[in-house]
Amino acid sequence: MIDTTDLVRELIYQIRLGEDSAYEFKSIVVKGRKVEQPHRDSVADELAAFANAGGGILVLGVGDKTREVEGIARDDLDAVDLWLSNIATQAIDPPLPIQTRLVEIPDRQGEAKPVVWVRVTKSVFVHRSPHGYYHRVGSSKREMSPELLARLFQQRSMVRLIRFDEQLVPQAGPDAIATELKARFLRGDLPERTQLQKLYLVGEDESGESCLTVSGVLLLTTRPADYLSSAYVQCVAYSGTERNAEYQVDAQDCDGPVDEQIRLAFNFVKRNMRVEAVKRPGRIDIPQYDLAAVFEAIVNAVAHRDYSMHGARIRLHLFADRLELSTPGGLPNSLTVESMDANSITRNETLVNLLSRYYPADPVSRRQNLIERRGEGVPTILTASERLSLRRPLYESIDHTELKLTLYAASREKNGLLAQFTSEE
Repeated sequence: MIDTTDLVRELIYQIRLGEDSAYEFKSIVVKGRKVEQPHRDSVADELAAFANAGGGILVLGVGDKTREVEGIARDDLDAVDLWLSNIATQAIDPPLPIQTRLVEIPDRQGEAKPVVWVRVTKSVFVHRSPHGYYHRVGSSKREMSPELLARLFQQRSMVRLIRFDEQLVPQAGPDAIATELKARFLRGDLPERTQLQKLYLVGEDESGESCLTVSGVLLLTTRPADYLSSAYVQCVAYSGTERNAEYQVDAQDCDGPVDEQIRLAFNFVKRNMRVEAVKRPGRIDIPQYDLAAVFEAIVNAVAHRDYSMHGARIRLHLFADRLELSTPGGLPNSLTVESMDANSITRNETLVNLLSRYYPADPVSRRQNLIERRGEGVPTILTASERLSLRRPLYESIDHTELKLTLYAASREKNGLLAQFTSEE
């Protein structure tokens, strides 16, 4: 964090020069603990414009035309701070993380006046504000043309040269790294920062400050959803065959680093699925689902989901007769539902690479690493599930924004275990 003395010195220098591509000044009028000027929509547009460009600083309490330090009454500072927080979370989509500081700047007469300093970092998302999509050009905000907006969406998605999982997350600094989570990646005598950079877990922004990448957030922080709000797995179990809250029997949000999300979601299925039994002549256990197939499906969902989609989480819903697993993101590149069992295309190359090299698998998967890059995941899901339930799992692409997998439950009446036993008699 920038030292207060250095911050005040920088502000005094910048106020003297005026606004530019990285600085915006605004007078503020507060009456009855309510901000009357500027309008909240205008401020939302300014903040989003910074986030959609290279980031920037908004200073409240300084006239943009006069460059006068007008200040804010001390009794109104809390109201202004709350007002700003509400704008960032409610008037901008997706919500925008901001950093605020309360500092005192001398006016022309030398009297110290409180102002609010607001820092916006370049975002990994494209943000919409009340009047549209804006970006910063020189000392003003401008609405983006359809061509520019399309190009920005493309740049901040999986199809650009820098993959989304290698994109920096500006608000996630080195202090977000959990010591116990980084240990598996550190080998040899190279400096820690160098090793993490080589693995694309950490990088430097335009100002030279170190911060985590998307992959770094997913693997090195104890709660990735603090930085990528939908980076978790929502699990719900129902006693019936419909999505109805009255029949909900268990629910859990599986957060934590992604390997922990996989473990928790897998254990949720084990905990809630039925295991029936018959005696013919010895006991034969009939689980609803093949656990190896379930494990593969959850690993695929977490490793290959589109993390650039804000507000879209993985949903795992268990019903009496089926398991539904919905993963955010359409199928990458030329992959289709029909070709999934024959082709393998990776969306998050860095994340998948690290999961395949540094993470041992659950014993149920009968393999060495969490991900083995042989393209056998989908075939395993299809064949193992069909062998058990006698129904082939169903993959569906929903509006090109979500991939839904349905695994059908085996039962005493219809299952491959008893069919196999009967054929051997």
